[in-house]
Amino acid sequence: MEILDLENFLPYRLYRLADAVSREFAGIYKDSHGLTRPEWRTLSGLGQHGTMTATALGEQSAMHKTKVSRAVAELERRRWLVRTPDEKDRRVEHLTLTKAGLAAYREMVPLAKAFERELLARLSAGERGAIVCGVAALEAALGEG
Repeated sequence: MEILDLENFLPYRLYRLADAVSREFAGIYKDSHGLTRPEWRTLSGLGQHGTMTATALGEQSAMHKTKVSRAVAELERRRWLVRTPDEKDRRVEHLTLTKAGLAAYREMVPLAKAFERELLARLSAGERGAIVCGVAALEAALGEG
C-alpha cells in the first residue's frame, strides 16, 4: 500500500504554514483590538473594499457564511459597521464600516504591514522573491490571483 507522507505533501504544508502565520498574526489584532480571526477578516475586507455584502465578504475571505454572520453581528454590536438593506432585494444587506470601524481599521493597517515586514525579514532576499513569485504562480494556476 502506498502511504502519503503528509510532512512532504505540498497542500498539507501550505495549509499548516497558512494556519501558523494566521495564528501568529491573530495575536496582534486580538491584543490591540480584541478581534477574532473572522472579525479581523470582515473589518479588513470592508476597510479595503468599502461596502460589501456578507456573501461577497465570505467569498473574498474564504469564510463560511456562519462565521461571516457572527463577525458582522459582533462588529455591529461594537458599532463598527452598519447594515443597509438592498433597495431591490430585501434579503441582501450592504455592510459598511462606521467612522469608529474605519478608525479601528486605520489603526490596524500599520500593525499588519509591520507584521508582514517582520515575517519576510526572517527570509533572505532570494527566499522572499521566491516565495512571492511561487505564491503568485500557484494563485494564477488555480485561478485565485
